[in-house]
Amino acid sequence: MNRILIIAPNWIGDAVMSQPLLAHLKVIYPQSQIDVLASPWVAPIYRACSEVHQVIEARLEHKQLQWGLRKQLANQLELNQYTTCYVLPNSLKSALIPWLANIPFRIGYRGEMRFGLINLALDNPSKVNRPPMANHYLALANSLEHSQEIDTNKPVDPKLNISPAAKESISAKLQAAVINENLIYVLCPGAEYGATKRWPADHFASLAQQLITNQSDAQVIILGSKGDHALGEHIKAEANNDSRIYNWCGKTSLDEAIALIGVSKVLVSNDSGLMHIGAALKVPQVAIFGSSDPRHTPPLSEKAKVLWLNLPCSPCHKRECPLGHLKCLKDILPITVLGAIQTSH
Repeated sequence: MNRILIIAPNWIGDAVMSQPLLAHLKVIYPQSQIDVLASPWVAPIYRACSEVHQVIEARLEHKQLQWGLRKQLANQLELNQYTTCYVLPNSLKSALIPWLANIPFRIGYRGEMRFGLINLALDNPSKVNRPPMANHYLALANSLEHSQEIDTNKPVDPKLNISPAAKESISAKLQAAVINENLIYVLCPGAEYGATKRWPADHFASLAQQLITNQSDAQVIILGSKGDHALGEHIKAEANNDSRIYNWCGKTSLDEAIALIGVSKVLVSNDSGLMHIGAALKVPQVAIFGSSDPRHTPPLSEKAKVLWLNLPCSPCHKRECPLGHLKCLKDILPITVLGAIQTSH
């Protein structure tokens, strides 16, 4: 059996974007077993990928060598006798484990002084010429010889599946909160990158109010990480603490968040990892862009609507608005988002 190891990226959105690579490897090597080495933060994404046999979680910290842990992991992985490893991050550290594990074919992009650690390397395109991330990862499949080379210019859509355990868990939480699964609007106000990716909280609050005014039996769930909890509380307070609005930021695991998004009527989010999850689950969604560029990191789904003003100053890709006005987000009004929701399902 051909055993393949994937070294996962560290961001949720990037992890979602890697799914088409896994799907294509399964087409090329239908008898292969694909395992993924991932941090606990992104491991749930791969548990939602039907192509993955096993997710191996490891607490590999950002910007830390952790030589002892990497050596220990390599010794464990060597026993699995992988034939091939795809190293998705560009860092030197990410290439150490498959090299130490003596995996014969170690595939990735050139980057950060890892000559020899990666023995089948592709040139890393410049940020200006880089294709969408899903295509960027998919191109790695062209490193090994097979019958048909992939057209990396053709659009590809990631696809996730909700695990039965996650679906059961979120159903129990919804039942306990007396929330009807068929009438849920999920709002995701967070974005790890910074304020220039976050639609104003007051706009989210206004939208939540309009949703429950227009549909009295609607339920609005604010979803995000523990770091978004205060943001969720602010939104709920600005919406008069309506009992039909729930702040679940930090109250679900990522597995449960995936399942919740999967049963939602509509997802409204910033450009974030949860946006990409919604796209991969093919739920109706509205994605709000500010400082980032939807031409490079769009939600890859026919059910997604993108709102982006494309101002002369955007995309700036800055964490804080260099002009101080944040018009790229503030000028996208709640009534505009509501209109996009009403035509999305």
